[in-house]
Amino acid sequence: MTSVITEITPLSDRDCFYIVERHKTEFVFPLHRHREYELNFIEHGKGVRRVVGDSVEEIGEYELTLIAGGDLEHAWEQGNCTSEDVREITIQFDPEIFSSGLMMRNQFSSIQHMFEQARNGLTFSLAAIMKVYSLLDALPSEIDKFDQFQHFMRLLYDLSLAGDSRILASTSFAHNDADKESRRVQKIKQYVGDHFAENITLEELAEMVGMSPSAFSRFFKSRTGKTVIDYIIDIRLGNAARLLVDTTQNISEICYSCGFNNLSNFNRLFKSKRGYTPREFRTLFKKNKVFV
Repeated sequence: MTSVITEITPLSDRDCFYIVERHKTEFVFPLHRHREYELNFIEHGKGVRRVVGDSVEEIGEYELTLIAGGDLEHAWEQGNCTSEDVREITIQFDPEIFSSGLMMRNQFSSIQHMFEQARNGLTFSLAAIMKVYSLLDALPSEIDKFDQFQHFMRLLYDLSLAGDSRILASTSFAHNDADKESRRVQKIKQYVGDHFAENITLEELAEMVGMSPSAFSRFFKSRTGKTVIDYIIDIRLGNAARLLVDTTQNISEICYSCGFNNLSNFNRLFKSKRGYTPREFRTLFKKNKVFV
């Protein structure tokens, strides 16, 4: 699979956020991750391919995505984009500025909730983008730094009220903050992540955390919102999706290397989750693979 680099961002200890506007003809920055939160806006980018965790999608003319997971790999790739003047505004900011007591107050609850969702990557609808477009458009050229910060906070607040944002990476695939999970859930997730290619049974997972299978099933679903089986399938499909895009392995090899023991079942599950068969998915997203 494609390697993931850890980006060292230009954000300094004395700044609340770093903002840059670019006009580009191609996307060449590779798949990467960084501890800073990131809000990325693209204009005239129809056909660009967005990769966030195990989510791979082509974007429309306008794109606005928030990344708030320090270990969540992401990239924007050339894909099928033919525009010769793509505008991109990237805002990177330190999550610690939102960990103060002030940010825990009720007035900021919608922003905090948005950040929780964005641990898996969060993309905003065209309607939401148009609502904040004037703020986005003016932010890079704002001279007064305090006014710029005020407008940035207004931007985040308005986006946090958008009711039609969409989470990108599956909960299973995103590397979420372990501090917020119980040790038993962490242990199971780590094991599944390391052994998804093998046969994993409910009984062995339950034994690992000292529970009966039925009690463990209830416990796991209450903590993750997924059944154990659905979680394992998501992990396997997420890895399969990335192998389809990043490698030349044939589909049968990918099926078995990701823990599926039946090719037709793999095809059926993949299409039900992704909307495409594995072959269609590879054809759609592997073309012109150039990292931004």
